[in-house]
Amino acid sequence: MQTSRLVLGLTTTVFFILYGVGLGAVARGLSRASTWSRGPAVFSQLIQLLIAYSFWGGGTKGVSVVLALAAAGVLVGVFRKESTEALADNPGKDQPPVL
Repeated sequence: MQTSRLVLGLTTTVFFILYGVGLGAVARGLSRASTWSRGPAVFSQLIQLLIAYSFWGGGTKGVSVVLALAAAGVLVGVFRKESTEALADNPGKDQPPVL
């Protein structure tokens, strides 16, 4: 029984370390306005909203509110007009117009 708990703990730890590294890569992509980073950013914030919902109730309502507000703030930031334009997949945006 103890071995299975150890394996579960280790695999969970590895999963969350990899997830954190992935979120770091997405954050770096967003800071560089890379077009690929928008989808994973939105997806991870939707997952965070579901996690916030799972914390609702009992003594964890505060955690739920903080998670939901953070996710909503990131989603609003990603979907702002300026962000949408910066993250748009427009191969010619860095090229001068053809006359």
